[in-house]
Order: sequence, then C-alpha cells, then structure tokens
Amino acid sequence: MAGSPALPFRPARLWPLVWACALLAVAGLSLARDHLPFAVAFPADAVVPVAEWIGALMAWLKTNLSWLTRGITAVLGVPLDAALNLLAKNFKIGQGLTATTLPRLSWVGVVAAAFLAGRAYGGNRLGFLVGGCFLYIALFGKWTSAMLTLGLIAIAVPFCIVTGVLVGIWAFRHPKADRAIVSPALDLMQTIPTFAYLIPMLLLFGNSPVSAMIATAIFATPPMVRATLLGLSRVPPEIGDFSDMAGCTPRQKLWRVLLPSAQPTLMLGVNQVIMLALNMVIIASMIGAGGLGYDVLLALRALKVGAAMEAGLAIVALAIALDRLSQAMAAQNARGHLHRDAAGFLGLRSPNLVLALALLALTTTASLFVPAFAAVPKAMTLTTAPLWTGAVNWITVNFFDVIEVFRVTLILYVLNPLRAFCEGFPWLGAVFLLGLAGYQLGGLRLAVTVALLTAFCAVTGLWEKTMATVYLCGISAFVACLIGIPIGLWASRSDRVARIVTPIIDTLQVMPSFCFIIPVVMLFRVGDVTAMIATIGFAVVPAVRYTNHGLRNIPPALMEAAIVSGCTPRQTFWRVQLPMALPEIMLGVSQTILMALAMIIICAMIGTRDLGQEVFIALSKADAGRGIVAGLAIAFIGIIADRLFGAWSARARARVSA
Repeated sequence: MAGSPALPFRPARLWPLVWACALLAVAGLSLARDHLPFAVAFPADAVVPVAEWIGALMAWLKTNLSWLTRGITAVLGVPLDAALNLLAKNFKIGQGLTATTLPRLSWVGVVAAAFLAGRAYGGNRLGFLVGGCFLYIALFGKWTSAMLTLGLIAIAVPFCIVTGVLVGIWAFRHPKADRAIVSPALDLMQTIPTFAYLIPMLLLFGNSPVSAMIATAIFATPPMVRATLLGLSRVPPEIGDFSDMAGCTPRQKLWRVLLPSAQPTLMLGVNQVIMLALNMVIIASMIGAGGLGYDVLLALRALKVGAAMEAGLAIVALAIALDRLSQAMAAQNARGHLHRDAAGFLGLRSPNLVLALALLALTTTASLFVPAFAAVPKAMTLTTAPLWTGAVNWITVNFFDVIEVFRVTLILYVLNPLRAFCEGFPWLGAVFLLGLAGYQLGGLRLAVTVALLTAFCAVTGLWEKTMATVYLCGISAFVACLIGIPIGLWASRSDRVARIVTPIIDTLQVMPSFCFIIPVVMLFRVGDVTAMIATIGFAVVPAVRYTNHGLRNIPPALMEAAIVSGCTPRQTFWRVQLPMALPEIMLGVSQTILMALAMIIICAMIGTRDLGQEVFIALSKADAGRGIVAGLAIAFIGIIADRLFGAWSARARARVSA
C-alpha cells in the first residue's frame, strides 16, 4: 500500500474544494435517482453471476475430487479421533463381544495437570487460576463438552503453528512473493467472516469434526504467519552477520540462529492462534464440532437463558485458562529462563511433567474402579441456571417499560433513519467517494483498489445488504470508539484506573463472540438493537487498549521538552501527547471496525438483515457460491476500512515525525 504524506501535483489546500464538489455531485446523483436509476441501484439484469460460477466450481470439486477429500478426512481423522477419545470419549479396541473399552483421562488428573502447567510457567497464582478454571468447568457439568472443544484445539493449533511458521519463512525469504501473494491472502483470510469458512468445508468434507478442524486451521493460521515474518525481520542484523562469520549454512542460520532469536515474537503468535482457534471451534459447532459451542447454540435456539449462560461462562473459563497459560509461556520465553519456583513443564526431565503424567495415569486407572474419578458425581455438580433465568425474568418484569422505550426510541430515531440513508446511497457515488479518499490518502494504486472492491459489492447484486452491514457496523464501531477512547485516555493518565480497566478488557478480549450475544438477546430480544449492543461490547477493547498504549509510550524526552518550554498539563496533552499518539489511536479505530464487522456477521443468528444473513442462509442451504460471495463482500468492507485508516495513520505519523 502506498502511503505518501502529500501528493506533489495537487496542493493540500485544494482538497476541501475537491471534496465539496464531490459531495455535491453525489447529492445531485441521489436527487436524480428517477432519471439515473442505474447509478443508484445496480441494474438486476447486469449483475455478474459470480455466486453461480463459484457454486458450479464447488460442485465440480465435490464430484471430481471426492477421493482427495475422503483421503484428507481419513488422515486427519486419526489424530483427531485419538485426541477426542483421550479427552472426551472412551477408547474402543476390537469389535463385537471381544471389544475392550479404555477410559478417557480422568477429570481429576486433567485439573491437576492444568494446575501444574500453570505453576510451572507462572507460579502458584497462575496455577490456581488455570486449575480453577478447569475445576469450574467440571463442577458445572460442562466437562465432556469442554474436552471436545479442547481436543479439536489440541490438533488444530499445532497444525496452524507449523504451517504458519513455514509460510512465514518462505515469505521472509521471498519479499516479492510476500507482497504479491502472502499479504493479500492473509488479509482475505482474516477479514472473511467465520461463517463463510464453514460452507466449503461442509460441502467438501461433510458434517463432521474434521470439517470443523480444517476450517479452524485455515482461520487461525494468519497470526502465526505474521508473527513469524515480524519476528524474523526484527532479529538484529549483527546476529545474522555473526552466524555467517561462524560458517553457518543458510539452513543452520535459519533454524539455529534466526528462529531462536525470534522466539518471543513467535510465542505471541502462538497465543493469538490459540485464541482464534477457540473462537472458531465454537462457531464450527454448527458443522459437527460439538462441544461448548453446540451447547450455546442449542440453548439459544430454545431460549434457555440459564443453560446458555452456563455454557457461555464455561467457554470464558476455558478461554481464560488457555490465554493466561500461553501468555505466561510467551513471557517466559522472552525472559529466557524458567520461573524460579518451577522447572518448566514441557521439558522431558521436568518434575512437573513427570508428576502430571503420573497423576493422569493414577487417576485414569482409578476411574476404572471409582466412578467419581471418571465423571463428576451428580451430587457434586453445581448449577446457576435458575439464578440466571430468575435474574433475567426479574429485570424483564421490573424494567420492561424502560428497556422497551430505549429499544423503540433507538430503532425509530437512530437506526431506521440511518439504515434508510445507507441502503439508499448510490453505489456509483460510493465508488467515487471512496476512490477519491484512497487517491488523497495513498495515491492512484489505493484509489483503484478501494474503488474495485466497492464496485464488487454492487456488481454481484449485494449492494443493499452491503450498505445494511455498513450501517450497523459503522454505528456500532462509532459508539465503541466514543466509549473506548475516553476510557483509554483516562487509563493513560491514572495508574489506578489502568489497574481496574486492564483486567476488564483482558476478560472481554478472551470472551468468544457467542458469549456477548447471550445476555443481550435475553433482555432486548432479536434485532438490530441487540446486535449493536453485543457488537459494541465485543469491539470496544482495541479502542481502549491502543489509546492507552499510544499515550503511555510518548518518548520521555519529548514530554520533558514540553514541560521545559512552559506548557501547562492541558497544553502538553493537546499539543504533544495527543498528536504523537494519534497514529496508534487510529490503528485502534481500524481494529475496532474490523472487530465490529466480525461480530455483526455472527449477529445474523439473532435476526439482522445484512450480508451476515446471506452467509447464514447459505450455510443452512449448503449454497457455497452465495455464501462465499457474501463473505468476500464482507471481507472487502474490512479491507477498505483497514487500507484507508492505515494510509491515514501513515500520513499522520509522517506529519508528527516531521
């Protein structure tokens, strides 16, 4: 992406006039919709049948490459079945009357092993947190579902890590291929909605855990590729020069010098892979993955408030355990040494590993004779379902009028007018205005890219649903920024506030998207208001985090210079801190938009009428063409926003540096 701070052949002072003329032209186009209908709504008879082409291609692949898909399913099914049998099911050896059943790992042993893993990487505090999360899952009766989810993650994550590292190495060694192939592919993979991944997997591999695992692996691999590229590019040149002087071959230099030096960054990539895999596995429950996501889905369909909340909280507990453990592993690798009270966990000679294996073996053997070790006894299980149901009912009964007034007012006076404006916006005017913005911010290449991606949404017949998505995503991201940026500003100026805000946004970040829908839909029912509120909760984290980070990382020398110059605290903030942090804040805005877009698509489950609904309908009908085209339109919205905000941030950074 080209991001020049100024275009030499068009003075900056002329841009306000250019934009005034452009807006007048688009307004005239809207007023002349009766005379120029093709410029407002793309003609139905001119729609390019991309969906039909893709559908035909998928049908051909399914017919002619079934031998390949069956082979892949059989190969991947072996380790996946082993993991699921080990954690959630029982092993069956033999057939008929001679069959022997071996038990799954005892829940007691798994909880103990989780505690030891946490203790090894972060001390007793992390050990109790990780072990406590697994114990919570067991005591609330979600053990089998959680282990099904964990089994899928246990197989998908190593595949993502290996594939991501190899692709990252190849892209690092071939920069042209990175710019032409890898980076655009990663952009698409990260912006295509999760539901869109499920459709081709369902057609090619059927309704099975293998389909869910493959979709998860594709979705969760990009962070590992980017982390590998970033880590290798940040290795100091002198380290590479030293390896050359020592006589290392290119292979030795890569595997023994560069990759070990980049290990801290690679571990951060592993953390992101784990969290994305968990999020995707929950969604993949719709195509046979089972697990906690399926429990949430069933509860939502039956409007069982308590059951949905319990399954959602089990997802949160599993996410927190995996996130904190992987973060501790990354921090330990960055420090280059083990915790002073522990001797690691994955090392072959680690006392923690030996003790964990011994406990797993003893408790699993004991489960053959003591049923309490095989499954949590019913007498020990807890449930809060009646409490959640009662709480929601109490709020609904006592605050129904307030909730209904808020919901109806928001719909009538904000959402409906904004939706009507967006859906009636001329497609040709949007292509022109976005292309003009791209030209101003990044030159001709960005202008053409943005214009073509916008035009795709129109020529495929999805313009109205695209603008419905833009309207809901836009207002949700706008409100999330209105909430998140001031909180980030407050946290940056007060360590006490930061200590309160940080754990809250950390918890919101690890919560899978399903969990944001459950409480809101129970209070506000299905519709755009519910989708907006859930999306705001999901997307507010980057606005807070990037604002706080940007303001806290102003160079101390610059702050001292402002104080020496006699600036008041207010002047220092408005004239020094805020301009310097503006690029990071805008990056947070860009990430907020992308997260809002991802959540809006999932909200199609609760009645929104946009591109997400197209993907959801396509999934229910196994219509690959319809789902993939809608998914591409969603991805292009995200890419357009990311490219424009990225170019704007680059210009802002260049102005600040100057």
